[in-house]
Amino acid sequence: MTIYAIGDIQGCYDDLQRLLDKIDFNQQTDQLWFVGDLVNRGPKSLETLRFIKSLGDAAVCVLGNHDLHLLAVAYKHSPIRTKDTITSILRAKDKDELLHWLRHRPLFHYNDDFCMLHAGLPPQWDFSMAKKMAAKVEQELRGDSHVKFFKQMYGNEPDKWSDKLKGYEQLRFAVNCFSRMRFCDEKGRLDFKYNGKPGSQPKNLIPWFDLPNRKNAHLKIIFGHWSALGYHHSNNCHAIDTGCLWGGQLTALKLDAQMQRISVDCEGYRVPNH
Repeated sequence: MTIYAIGDIQGCYDDLQRLLDKIDFNQQTDQLWFVGDLVNRGPKSLETLRFIKSLGDAAVCVLGNHDLHLLAVAYKHSPIRTKDTITSILRAKDKDELLHWLRHRPLFHYNDDFCMLHAGLPPQWDFSMAKKMAAKVEQELRGDSHVKFFKQMYGNEPDKWSDKLKGYEQLRFAVNCFSRMRFCDEKGRLDFKYNGKPGSQPKNLIPWFDLPNRKNAHLKIIFGHWSALGYHHSNNCHAIDTGCLWGGQLTALKLDAQMQRISVDCEGYRVPNH
């Protein structure tokens, strides 16, 4: 089986189809790993969600911040925003089926060689802790208390891991790591204000994958979320959000010993900062 990891789609369904044509995707023999943010901001969020769901076991998808936002809006715990393009999903006849499927996607996926998540891991977490915390959030998302969970999910605090964190504070921190983080300070305190390219950030901030003494540094991690970073490989981490939505590219990374990158140029449906 050939595995391809695919960057943030955000509703750019036509670009996804061109990329799958380019890699000659075969649903019977290949598997697609999606780094999250399947929906929102692009023009065809509903088509994208339906298509990836239809792939069954040929697709694995972790949840991104835009996917979680869709769920929070659908369950009445977040307002729809001006730039959102998720109304077609909320009005679809198969809305409940799609939302149920999305709510049961993982935050952290792995095999013997690679791990995949949407945004990042704090330096204090090893592989075992990442699995444990993902499982805790997934249990809330999939359980009977998921509506209550969405009410508690948003917020920038706590911004640093502690073994003393409990309940929704612990879950909120985990969600922010898996779906939102980019920069931290040297102690692993999350920063949510700056999302530019590494090298342009305030001096106290470090990309999460460059933090010293990271307990997960030995893991080969595939992630998206950071379009300003673009395609990037360092410290065992592969960033593959290459800005399809913004007129960049949509990237597939063949996960084998050669790590081949395949990309298509994208028209771009949004202008940065607009």
